[in-house]
Amino acid sequence: MARRLCPVELAFVESAPLRLVFAAEVAAPPEAVYAALADDVAGWSRWFTGVARSASTHGGKGREVHLTGGTRFTETVLAAEPDVRYAYRVDTTNAPGPHALLEDWRLTPTDGGTRLRWTFAADGPAPFRFLLTLARPGLGRAFRKSARALDRRLAKA
Repeated sequence: MARRLCPVELAFVESAPLRLVFAAEVAAPPEAVYAALADDVAGWSRWFTGVARSASTHGGKGREVHLTGGTRFTETVLAAEPDVRYAYRVDTTNAPGPHALLEDWRLTPTDGGTRLRWTFAADGPAPFRFLLTLARPGLGRAFRKSARALDRRLAKA
């Protein structure tokens, strides 16, 4: 059963009780990385670890994401700044625990491509926050693996 989360705004990325921040560099330029994040939402399952299916909704203003373990999210896109930023909040999920979730992707051009920074901002009861803190190393590995897969995918394009 889907639960409605708090409808946080972009400022939550800075004020969330728990913020997990990961960064990686990819060889592709920011415009290609942004296109993979924002324009090819359905393609996330081909590079982002754990995503089984994803789709853009509401003319690009929303997303629906299904993870391999059965967790589902409906999301609202809060920032879609080409080549710079892509952020969305979770509106509903079947996952127990969270009160609010927001993911913020920042793209910075580098000499060799793009620096990709992913911030996972969350709120929930103390046990939920504690479990996410314990999951940080695994989420970091998944992010780095996903960034490498995205890099390979964009190199083929």
